[in-house]
Amino acid sequence: MNLLKSNTTTTTAAGEMPSPAALLIEPGHVRVGDGYAATFAVCGFPAQVGPAWLDPLLSYPGRVDVAVHIDPIPPQLAAPMLKRQRARLESSRRLTADQGRLDDPMTEAAAEDAADLADRVARGAAKLYNTGIYVTIHARDLDELRQVTAGVKAAAASVLLDLQPVTFRQHQGWIATLPLGVDPLRMRRVLDTTALAAAFPLASADLPAPTPGLVAGSEGVLYGLNTTSNGVLLWNRWTQDNHNSVVLARSGAGKSYLVKLDVLRNLYQGTTVAVIDPEDEYTPLAKHVGGAVVRLGQPGVRLNPFDLPADDRPDTLTRRGLFLHTLISVMLGAVPPPAERAALDRAITTTYARAGINADPATWTRPAPLLRDLGAVLTADADPAAGQLGARLAPWTGGNFAALFDGPTTSSPGGHLTVWSLRYLPDEVRTVGTLLALDAIWSSIDTPAAPDRRSLVVVDEAWLLMRDPEGSRFLFRMAKAARKRRAGLAVISQDAADVLSTDLGLAVVSNAATQVLMRQSTQSIDAVTAAFALTAGEARLLLSAPRGEGLLVAGRNRIPFRSVGSAAEHKIAVTGIGEAG
Repeated sequence: MNLLKSNTTTTTAAGEMPSPAALLIEPGHVRVGDGYAATFAVCGFPAQVGPAWLDPLLSYPGRVDVAVHIDPIPPQLAAPMLKRQRARLESSRRLTADQGRLDDPMTEAAAEDAADLADRVARGAAKLYNTGIYVTIHARDLDELRQVTAGVKAAAASVLLDLQPVTFRQHQGWIATLPLGVDPLRMRRVLDTTALAAAFPLASADLPAPTPGLVAGSEGVLYGLNTTSNGVLLWNRWTQDNHNSVVLARSGAGKSYLVKLDVLRNLYQGTTVAVIDPEDEYTPLAKHVGGAVVRLGQPGVRLNPFDLPADDRPDTLTRRGLFLHTLISVMLGAVPPPAERAALDRAITTTYARAGINADPATWTRPAPLLRDLGAVLTADADPAAGQLGARLAPWTGGNFAALFDGPTTSSPGGHLTVWSLRYLPDEVRTVGTLLALDAIWSSIDTPAAPDRRSLVVVDEAWLLMRDPEGSRFLFRMAKAARKRRAGLAVISQDAADVLSTDLGLAVVSNAATQVLMRQSTQSIDAVTAAFALTAGEARLLLSAPRGEGLLVAGRNRIPFRSVGSAAEHKIAVTGIGEAG
């Protein structure tokens, strides 16, 4: 045991470093003045690291000093060093093979990593550094020191960092973490540029702060708490390149809970919201905020696809005819052949003409025809293609599927929140019901007379529409055009693999500046990993994420978070028994 004493306490001569009144050195700690300190060296590292991987140590709630000593390795020394390392690993692999033993997974992984690093160093894409990382823990007494040490070790273990005490070298360890720039311990590990840059305190697991001089807006929505830093995740979709979002998660992962909180908090800010709700989950929310609920499929609730939007565009009638082409294709499950499409186009014009509606805008306020009128026109047409198309549409014009269209529109909801519930529609009609509800919502947004305020359109279980090619195209057009109308399209789906397996599905996802991934199934994780360029660690996070936790992907930002709501919000947003987000 050594006892070092100093004559200086709080005052020092110019150019001198302050020193404690006394330094008592023990094998496992040092006593510095009235406190105690213990130093640990980071000896074990994970195979892969993400941004701010030292943050659990830097942000630990206690007095913890972290020192990173860096010495660059010249390229002329780095290449031979990597060559020797690869030779050792390769010899171990060959010796194992010659002895007939199974391959060592650790050796195989190390050999692949060494080969990749050697390639990047040779191309100048990376450099090597001798790096020493030391952690000094301070406490007022030994009991507190042991307690804080256990917490710091647990925080380090959470990111696969192995802390080892510098026994009998505590004095050198204490000096290594002082702001002197010296490293008496020399317990070094070789790190490459990428891993070292991600360790810097300048890297953060939180969203980047605003540029100095700019004042951040107050319109952000609370998404939850950052599970890495315990910081608050505020996200403003309205300041991004576009206002669209996509949420992909398996059933029961808490995506509806998150979206309900997002809807509620956007309503706080005066945003108009419309929701396509397949399972009647948003009705309590609508009742709480005084919104309107349209339950498609219930007796007496009808939606006429021939209704003309209330605007003064010269091409309104033409636009409605084009939408009817899309609707008929979704009803039939495929685009009709050219002859039937020509017959359909004639029949649409004739149907409107029989109702007294033509290219004159003055006629657009007259009662619109119905789908059964279109069926009658097709049946009366002498063209065989028209008769065949009329026969194919018979279930929709007068059969079992006609209940939703056999009368004028019964609901024209407005206001701050409208929920279009599809729960009472048969499964065979849900895709068509989703398309009609989206058309009604879009007609209220895409008009010059629409109020000058933001609109959010939420499509829950979007796979109902995206499983049809024409429905996917309609959703894609909405995603492309929403930004210019101060609108955002929020697409939610539990079938990530199906959404990402088509070009249109990928296009809808690519046109969403806000992307949220929650727990994924093992069957879809490969498609999600490829589409969003996830790291292996992020993929593991999504495979094991608890309910309510996910990953916000926005450009280069990857923020793991847990959705949280107040007691009142939780009561409104909860869907099933025991759901907590």
